Amino acid sequence: MDRKKSSLLKKYFVASVSILLASVLIMGISLMSFVADYWTNSNVNMLTDNVKTVSHTTQELFESGKMEKDNETSIFIMSNMLSIMSSAIESDVFVCDLEGRIILCKDLLSTDMKILNNGNCDFHDGYKMPKRIIESIGTESYYTMDKLDGLYDELHIVVSEKITVDGKTIGYVFATQPVVEGLRPFISGMLRLFVLAALITIILTSAVVYAFTYSITRPLHEMSKMTKNYASGDFSQRLLVTNNDELGELANGLNSMAQSLATLESSRRSFVANVSHELKTPMTTISGFIDGVLDGTIPPEKQDYYLGIVSDEVKRMSRLVISMLNLSKIEAGELTLQKNKFDISQMFFHIFITFEQRIDKKHIMIEGLENLQSIFVEADEDMIHQVIYNLVDNAVKFTDDGGSICISVAQENDRIIAGIRNTCEGIPPDEVAKIFERFYKVDKSRSEDVKGAGLGLYLVKSIVEMHGGQIAARSKQSEYTEFIFWIPKKREK
Repeated sequence: MDRKKSSLLKKYFVASVSILLASVLIMGISLMSFVADYWTNSNVNMLTDNVKTVSHTTQELFESGKMEKDNETSIFIMSNMLSIMSSAIESDVFVCDLEGRIILCKDLLSTDMKILNNGNCDFHDGYKMPKRIIESIGTESYYTMDKLDGLYDELHIVVSEKITVDGKTIGYVFATQPVVEGLRPFISGMLRLFVLAALITIILTSAVVYAFTYSITRPLHEMSKMTKNYASGDFSQRLLVTNNDELGELANGLNSMAQSLATLESSRRSFVANVSHELKTPMTTISGFIDGVLDGTIPPEKQDYYLGIVSDEVKRMSRLVISMLNLSKIEAGELTLQKNKFDISQMFFHIFITFEQRIDKKHIMIEGLENLQSIFVEADEDMIHQVIYNLVDNAVKFTDDGGSICISVAQENDRIIAGIRNTCEGIPPDEVAKIFERFYKVDKSRSEDVKGAGLGLYLVKSIVEMHGGQIAARSKQSEYTEFIFWIPKKREK
């Protein structure tokens, strides 16, 4: 695996795992916050229930008169209840008077269940609940978190309840519980479970993310290697498509592009070779004949004949250059149609006259010209002339000796339809769809006359489509080949 692939894989993997860790961290913080709130609310409810119980018991003692009749017994009962309750709920439960002085607590009883110091607690003696706490107690149970002005070294949950006798408040019941000391084991237990579950999740998810990321970056790496090969001119490699998703579509697109580039490169090389041959042959012929005329090798009585050949070769070179220039303009979108009204049937007559010598030489029979009627069309006359000229040239070129060419021009609704059919060996079925491609040339063994660079039919198709028309070809081997095109009759508004 090279550095670039490792870098891409690392980026995706690190980004995915970072998101995962951030998500786990947020979930952990949220869970701990929820756990803390849950613990706090649960303990507040528990303390509230207990202070209400103490308040109710104290109220009953006062209402029954036991506090006045047997104060020591009542103190014993209350202190014992506060001690049991404090131990059971791991908290400190005590009773205060209206001034906030602690008068009853769990520390008033010794281990042998006797009242100490005549009911004075060594821990709470002389301590008064903060005034702000006393003043905050309302008709409902009161809850806060406080250190109670130094009574405790750390934060405690403080819950209080009034003691009411005959509608009058005579004191308060408080229950306190340390927050950190009580919450720590609860949080620690939950945290251990969460960390264990998070580690398992992170490990498994990271493995899945790595495998998934690798499955994405691997074909991208292969595509990168292929594009480098394409840039160097090697279009032979293809991607194995296994995915039916966007990556699969991209791989199919690259394979299709490689095929198109390979075909185009092959056509380009063929085109360069053909054009070189097309230019070199007439230039050699022209140079040889002119030198022969100049140095007297060609006698005067034959000079006109050879100068005629030179003229034909110059015209052929001119047509090739014009075709290449027009093709370049069409592909660059620089060619503008100059439409005017003309007789397309008359154009067929004039073009066939220019091929008269070649037609006579091959003893070709022309059919359909005598049936043509004047049909006017609004189009670019020069461009349509080139379309018809190329199609006629193609027909004459590939028609067998003694064969025939049939012409048809008809008007159908708002379009002009023209056809050129010639007898020949025909075009193989697998090549009919390709003959309009740029630089494409059908098998050279079809005809002795194979001049051309594979631009004629591509140019014809481009011109016809520029006029808003279409062209098609059909062929039957050993019988004929036919080209039919149509263009709109009138100028588009």
